[in-house]
Amino acid sequence: MNLQPLLKNMNAENIGQEMHDLITRLFPITRSITGNGVRETLGILSEKIPLDIHEVASGTPVFDWTVPKEWNIRDAFIKNSKGEKIVDFHKSNLHVLNYSVPIHKKITLHELKKHLFTLPEQPDWIPYRTSYYNENWGFCLSYNQFKTLRNDKYEVFIDSTLENGSLTYGELIIHGVINKEVLISTHICHPSLANDNLSGIALTTFLAKTLLRETPYYTYHFLFIPGTIGAIAWLALNEEKTKYIKHGLVAALLGDSGPFTYKKTRQESAEIDWAVQHVLSFSEYPSKIVNFSPYGYDERQFCSPGFNLPVGTLTRTPHGEFPEYHTSGDNLNFVKHTALALSYRTYLSVINILDNNKTYRNLNPKCEPQLGKRGLYQAIGGTNEGHSFQQAMLWVLNLSDGTHSLLDIARRSQMKFEIIHEAATILESHYLLEKI
Repeated sequence: MNLQPLLKNMNAENIGQEMHDLITRLFPITRSITGNGVRETLGILSEKIPLDIHEVASGTPVFDWTVPKEWNIRDAFIKNSKGEKIVDFHKSNLHVLNYSVPIHKKITLHELKKHLFTLPEQPDWIPYRTSYYNENWGFCLSYNQFKTLRNDKYEVFIDSTLENGSLTYGELIIHGVINKEVLISTHICHPSLANDNLSGIALTTFLAKTLLRETPYYTYHFLFIPGTIGAIAWLALNEEKTKYIKHGLVAALLGDSGPFTYKKTRQESAEIDWAVQHVLSFSEYPSKIVNFSPYGYDERQFCSPGFNLPVGTLTRTPHGEFPEYHTSGDNLNFVKHTALALSYRTYLSVINILDNNKTYRNLNPKCEPQLGKRGLYQAIGGTNEGHSFQQAMLWVLNLSDGTHSLLDIARRSQMKFEIIHEAATILESHYLLEKI
């Protein structure tokens, strides 16, 4: 599978708009780690890609965890003594502490304040807060709104259910020439937060949609899972299948305009680490590489010592490092069409390297072969990078000793992988190389 023609001819404006349109459609849905919001979201994604939907029953033991009860919510509000709604779930689903238990009673302002969450440092935004594993109830509101509350009797109402049900996740496997897998995982549990992580959901969906039209070398395994517990549940139920995972990425925070950030795998020198770093090193956009740490998204589950899978995380601005993170500021205006398109292109570039990173053996290893008599100078003369292409062929011939992959050669020569791959393809067609 060679994605280079697609990358060269990609209409960034169109793909960015299509991804933003999907984010806009998904934005109002109330999602959590379980519940009908997740099902609705996966149902919409299934209109674009053929997802298999899985349900894991509440109470199922998954390693040291247990799949929690299922949470759903229909309505919630706070009313003052005049009957005026001062906080309304239907205006923003962030207003309710995610996983709040049902409640309906009248309380004083003093008692109400124990269940209110605000952001004094960002007074106009509503915070996003959760209480997955500790039964509680609460409301989130802007600090400016909080300051308007007066001594009064307040009616609090949360029409929710927390009962035995299941955890839902989506999965798509695109079979390749071999059964070794590239895993792309994204979390689907956040409600109306555009960058975290509707951007990751949209990008992963469009990656899958693109690869469904190709014939890949690797098998591509896409997961749309609730954060933390979803990854743990999938690993617990599919432990035997993890032996097929050769490369992996966790997709999140891909719609803001910040620099790319790549968090390495726990192994820190896996092929995926070098592939992403290579793509970013040739990008005209700023980027940074950070070492693995056991804090973040689901890479920490895939990279736990009992699995130690080669799974990194490629984001834009990391979690917690932009003011809008986990607030109502992470809205549809925060994610940009151009940023989404660039993230999509970057992921495709990484996938293109992974799928084409073969190892060759030079069939004419004793001294440099005569390229002119094979017509190879004519083959390179029409390229825009004639001299560079000639250099690429010489690098490929010299390092194709059965131990260096094309990515190794690209890194050693400090040349783009695409030109190294093209050189190897031409040399193989002239019987100067063979794949091993």
